[in-house]
Amino acid sequence: MELAAEARRATGDREAWLSRRLFPLLATIGLIAFGIASTTWWGPALLGKAGWSLPDDLWATLAAAQRLMHGDLAGLYTPPTRLVTFPGAAVILVPVVAIIDAGHLSLQVQNAHNLHPGVWLIAGPYEIALSAVTLFAADAIAERLGASRPKRAVLALASAVALWSVSVRWGHPEDAVALGLLLYAILALSESRTARSAWLVGAAVAIQPLVLLALPVMAVIIEPRRLAGFLTRAATPAAVLLGAAAAANWTATVHAVTSQPNWVTVDQVTPWASLAPHEGTGPGVAAGPARLLAIIVACGCALAAGRRWRAARAAPQWSTQTLTEVLWWTALALALRSVFEPVMVAYYLWPPLAVALIAASVSWSRLILTSAAAAVLTLVSQLTLPGPWSWWTPMIAGLALTLFFARVPGGRPVLSQGE
Repeated sequence: MELAAEARRATGDREAWLSRRLFPLLATIGLIAFGIASTTWWGPALLGKAGWSLPDDLWATLAAAQRLMHGDLAGLYTPPTRLVTFPGAAVILVPVVAIIDAGHLSLQVQNAHNLHPGVWLIAGPYEIALSAVTLFAADAIAERLGASRPKRAVLALASAVALWSVSVRWGHPEDAVALGLLLYAILALSESRTARSAWLVGAAVAIQPLVLLALPVMAVIIEPRRLAGFLTRAATPAAVLLGAAAAANWTATVHAVTSQPNWVTVDQVTPWASLAPHEGTGPGVAAGPARLLAIIVACGCALAAGRRWRAARAAPQWSTQTLTEVLWWTALALALRSVFEPVMVAYYLWPPLAVALIAASVSWSRLILTSAAAAVLTLVSQLTLPGPWSWWTPMIAGLALTLFFARVPGGRPVLSQGE
C-alpha cells in the first residue's frame, strides 16, 4: 500500500511539473524539430547546398569532450579543439560523446567527402535540448514574477527564437547552459538560498565565464557577511577544472584562457579590433583584455544599481520589483561584452536578449516589444557586413533598443511580495 501511494505521489509530481513547465517543454521539442529539419532538409535545399547546414563550432568542442572522456587533459586546449572557454564546456558534452564512441561514429568535420555527418543526428538534438535549460529557467522566474500563463507561452516562444542562434545556428550549448544556471542562481538568491545560488554560479562560470559579467550585480545584493562564502563557493568549480587542465598542460591552458584569441578574417570585426593585442603573426586578436574591461564596467553598473537593493539583502524573499530590476541590470551587464568585443559573432548578442525577455514578461506591452526586437536582432545579426562599423553599430543599437523596451518601470522596491 505504501509503495502504491508513493508511486501515485511520484506520478502526481511528474504531472504537476509537466503542467507547470509545459511551455518550455513544447518550445524545446519545437526547437529540436526545427533545428534538425532546417539543417538537414529544407535549409540546405533553400540555399542550394549539397551538404547539411551545420554549426561548425560544435565539432571542436566535441573533440575536446572526447579527449576529456579519454583522460587526455593535456590536449584539452590544443588543436583541433579551439577551446578558449573553461573546461566545463567540454564536460557537458561528455555524455553524448560517450554515445557517439559506443556507436563507433566518427567526429570528422564536415567536408567535401563528408557532406552529411551522421553524428549530427545524435549530437544535434542533445545539444539543443541541453541549451533549452535557459527556457526552463526563464519560465521558472516568470512564474515567480507572477506572469500569466499566456505571457509565459509568449516568453517561451520568443526565447526559443532567440536561442536558435546560439544552439542551432552556431552550436555553442555551453553559453546557454551557463546562462540557464545563472538564472537559476538568481532565482535561488531571491529566495535567500545563498549557498545554492553560489554553487550554481560556480557551475555556470566553470562552463562559460561570460556569466562573470553578472556576478557584480549579484554581489551587491548579498549580505556582506555572506559575500566571502558566496564568492569562495562560486570560484571552486572553475578553479578545480582549470587547475586540472593547467597541471596537464600549463602553457596551452593559460594562453587559451587569458588571451582568448579570435579571428578578424572569419568573424565580424568591431571598432575595438584596432586596439586589441594581436596574436603572433596570424590574423588573430586577443579578446581577453576587452572582456576584462567589460567586467570593470559591469562592476560600475552594479554599484550604481545596488543602492536601491540594500533593504532587500536581509529580506527572506525579494519583491517582484527587486527581482525584475536585478534581471534587467543582469541583461545590461551581459550586453557589455558585445559593446567592447574586438571581434564578434552573432550569438554573442544572445545572453542579454534572453534575460531581457524575462524582465519584460510581466507586462504585455513590454513583452511584445522586447520579443519583436529580440527576434529581429537575432535574424539580422546573421548577416555579414564589411568594415568595423557597419555590422557592430546596428547590433549595439538593437541591443540598446531591446533593453529599453524591457526596462523596469520606476518604483521603490519592497522587502517581500506581500509588503
